[in-house]
Amino acid sequence: MALYLACDHELDPLALLSQALEMGKRVYLPVLSAHRPGKVSFAPFRAGDGLLPNRWGILEPDQLISRLAQPLSLDLVFVPLVGFDADCNRMGMGKGYYDRTFAYRQRLGFQRPRLVGLAYENQKVDRIPVSDWDVPLDAVITESGIYQRSGCLLV
Repeated sequence: MALYLACDHELDPLALLSQALEMGKRVYLPVLSAHRPGKVSFAPFRAGDGLLPNRWGILEPDQLISRLAQPLSLDLVFVPLVGFDADCNRMGMGKGYYDRTFAYRQRLGFQRPRLVGLAYENQKVDRIPVSDWDVPLDAVITESGIYQRSGCLLV
């Protein structure tokens, strides 16, 4: 599973990260790597691993490129967002990293990994304008409930 380290107004998944590590789950965190410009890669993370700020000031694991996981190898990715709608369209920070990373899901019809947004209910808006390159989430979890994209099962 991949999580993220929150910044700005994103929901902080630190409790989920801690629980996953305690349970012995393999956890990955997003990293920006020069070998995949404009896309997110995922580095393994264990309790006590070092973190460094990337070019945007977001903390990420200090890992060798050879240890990075390909997005298709992950089962579940919790995705940060600043806004979402009931159809599980998301608004991120505006750089398009996650959309470019998971564009293959739409292009090739893959369902892997499952993409789940974590948000506060007050981040829900009536409608997110969608472009051809936007990759919808499979679900969004808030403190009030779970929104699932039509036709998408999380199990």
